[in-house]
Parts: sequence; C-alpha cells; structure tokens
Amino acid sequence: MTTAVLFLLLLICMLLGMPIAVALGLSSVVTIMFFSSDSLASIALKLFEATSAHYTLLAIPFFILSSAFLSTGGVARRLIDFAVNSVGHIRGGLAMASVLACMLFAAVSGSSPATVAAIGTIVIAGMVRAGYPQSFAAGVIANAGTLGILIPPSIVMLVYAAATEVSAARMFMAGLIPGIMMGGLLMVAIYIVARIKKLPAQPFPGIKPLAKSAMIAMGGLMLIVIVLGSIYGGIASPTEAAAVAAVYAFLIAVIGYRDIGPMKGVPWRKQGESLGAASIRNTFQMAGAIPRSFVNKEVSHVVLDAAKVSLMLLFIIANAMLFAHVLTTERIPHAIAETIIQWGLPAWGFLIVVNLLLLAAGNFMEPSAILLIMAPILFPIATQLGIDPIHLGIIMVVNMEIGMLTPPVGLNLFVTAGITNRSIGWVIKAVLPWMLLLLLFLIMITYIPQISLFLPEFIDQLQGYN
Repeated sequence: MTTAVLFLLLLICMLLGMPIAVALGLSSVVTIMFFSSDSLASIALKLFEATSAHYTLLAIPFFILSSAFLSTGGVARRLIDFAVNSVGHIRGGLAMASVLACMLFAAVSGSSPATVAAIGTIVIAGMVRAGYPQSFAAGVIANAGTLGILIPPSIVMLVYAAATEVSAARMFMAGLIPGIMMGGLLMVAIYIVARIKKLPAQPFPGIKPLAKSAMIAMGGLMLIVIVLGSIYGGIASPTEAAAVAAVYAFLIAVIGYRDIGPMKGVPWRKQGESLGAASIRNTFQMAGAIPRSFVNKEVSHVVLDAAKVSLMLLFIIANAMLFAHVLTTERIPHAIAETIIQWGLPAWGFLIVVNLLLLAAGNFMEPSAILLIMAPILFPIATQLGIDPIHLGIIMVVNMEIGMLTPPVGLNLFVTAGITNRSIGWVIKAVLPWMLLLLLFLIMITYIPQISLFLPEFIDQLQGYN
C-alpha cells in the first residue's frame, strides 16, 4: 500500500509539471506523514545527512566551481587548439579533434552539459565554416559531450558512490578506460563517415605549432594529472582532490591565462622586456591580484553561477535521498530483490531489465535523481546475483549518458539547440545516428565487465605488491 501511494504521488506531481526535486520531496513527506510508521524527525535528519553528512558529496560543489572557472577562463579554447593541431590533419579531423577536446574537458569538468556548452560553442561554428554539415557537427558534439559524466572526475559517479557507499576513487578508476574507449569509437565512426562523405581535412601545422599548443594547453591538462594522479596514487580522496582542483582552476584562469579577473588582458611579458624583469613584475602583480580578484565582478559572477548550480543539484540530491530513505524504511528494495530472485532471472537477464528500466527513466528524470532512487533498489539484487557494484555503477552511468540525449529532459539536447539556434526536433534527428553507437557501447559495457573492472583490479594488485 505504502509503495503504491509513494509512486502514485510522485507520478501525479510530475504530471502536474512540478520540478523533479519538489516532486520527490513532496511525495516522500506526504507518504511519511500519512502512510508510514516513520517519524517526522527523520525528514529533517535525512535532509541534513544528504547535504552535510555525506563526505563524498562535498566534492560536487568543488568540481562545479572548478568547471565554472575553466569554462569561463578560456581553457576550452586552448584544449581545442591542441586537439586540432593533433588530429585535425586526418580526414574528418576537425570533428575528431572536437571529440578529443570533449574528452580532455570532461577530465577537468565532470559535467556533460558543461562540456557541450564549452566545446560546442566554439567547434560547431568552426566545423560549419570548414565545410561540415551543421547536423553532423551538432550530433557529434552532443554525443561526445556525454563523456563529461563517464570520464573521471564525474559528478554522477560521486552521486552513485554516495547512494551505494562504494569507493568513489574506484568508480573514477573504472570510468577511465570506458571513457577513452567511447571517445575512440566515436573517432573511428567519424573517420569512416568522413571517408564516405569526403569531408575536409586541415593541413598539418607542423611539430613546432603542435608543441606550442600543447604547452599553452598545459595549464588545463595539468589539472587532469593533479586530480586523477592524486586520487589513483592514494594521495588524496576525491573530495580533497576536488578542493585542490577548484583552487587550481581559479589560479590558472585568473593568474595563469588571465582571461578573467583584475589581470585580464595583461601580457605576461611585454615587448622588449627581459625574462627576469618579466618574472619579477609578474610576481608582484600576482601577489596583488589574488586579493583583488575576490571582489572582481567577473570572478564573483563565476562563483555565484557555480553556487547556483551547486544548490540546485544538492537540492535535487537531498530530496532524492529522502525518497530513497522512504524506499529503504518500507523495505521496498528488499521486497523487489526477493521477487526478482524468485523469478530465477540469471545475471544477464537482470542486466537487460536494468538497462530497459534506466533508459526509460532517463527520458523523464535528471541523472542524479535516477541514481539515488534506483541504486538502492538495484544494488542488493546485483550483489545477490554476483554482479560487481563498480560494474553496475558504470552501467548506470552509461545509461545516464544516453538519458542526456533523450527527450523531454535530455540536457545535452537543449544545450545543443541553444548553440545552433535550431529546434529540439532538429537536434534529435542530428543526434540519433550517433546515439545508436552509444547503445552499442552500452551492450559492450554491460556484458564485458573487464572493460570497467580492469583498471581498479590492476591498481589493487599494485597496491597489494607494495
């Protein structure tokens, strides 16, 4: 009875057009008040735990702030220049460079819509000018942008880790090879299409320009080394690495690249100035710029935007965790687990049900909410069937990638529509052929667990040897 009331209330709230966070919270509160034996105090306690007691979730605001500084600070443009110089000379290379740029930006942002916005704003127009069809460019970027939640660090992976209490560091390790593999599959598909359609290639710029663009992009690329190196090396937890990433992103955007803040547009070295004099002058400038940057309008605007996104996401997470608390209190996941076990479904059959369920949910709900609701239900069943929790997590994340591309709430669709000034219907048609590749990739991830588990198990072995 309680289960039926909970899900019926959620469905009614969603049909009335309520935001998903409000729908989750309201249905949970009404169920606790009138249909559950749980106390009202549990509502306040669970909301507090969701936003304060989960150490892993503290990484989310830091990664969002880091992404905001990098998106505003011109890091995306420098990563694109490096990617174009690297693979732009191959037929279809500009589109392949766009995928590579999305992969690199995903490794410093942790957000799919941010990746599409930062990279797509620059490269879609560039591809059209170079002779690529706009639908081709939009489809590639919308799909490549989904790598923002698969290549670590990933906000969605942090949410899964908080919901199931698995290691966030192991989730990050598990996402690296699938993320690189998915980017590689997209590049191979682009190359094949480019050969068939005779799409253009850029001239090779030469070794010197390639090395120069790599050095210029190094400020952004070093963030990948700092975050993933510290986590995989056991130096820092994901939350600690996220805090370091936020500080580093601030320094590289304000002091290093000087795209925002009080030193915006000031050259590092003036014409005719010696290297030593430039170094001394910059040292004093930076010492004065850091305090002033905190009251600078551009920097304040970036921090405010990041705070808004963080509050919105944490509000969704808090209400989704309250919903999950009601599920757990009423033993709904256990009842579902027992029922499915009684059906005698093998592990491969259960994974088919999981994928169908998550693909359907991805059409209507935000990824974090889906994970917080579904993970407590699916986790105990997967454990009983011998499915590794980390493998299940990567399967869920890939499903969330596809959810980013399916209406009516596919965020990547709306971002791409805004960039191209086209309708959602046009964007869906552009995305569809490439999304079929994502579905093929989902099948591979689902039934070849070692793609996800190889790196975590390998690092565990290395740590065991030490």
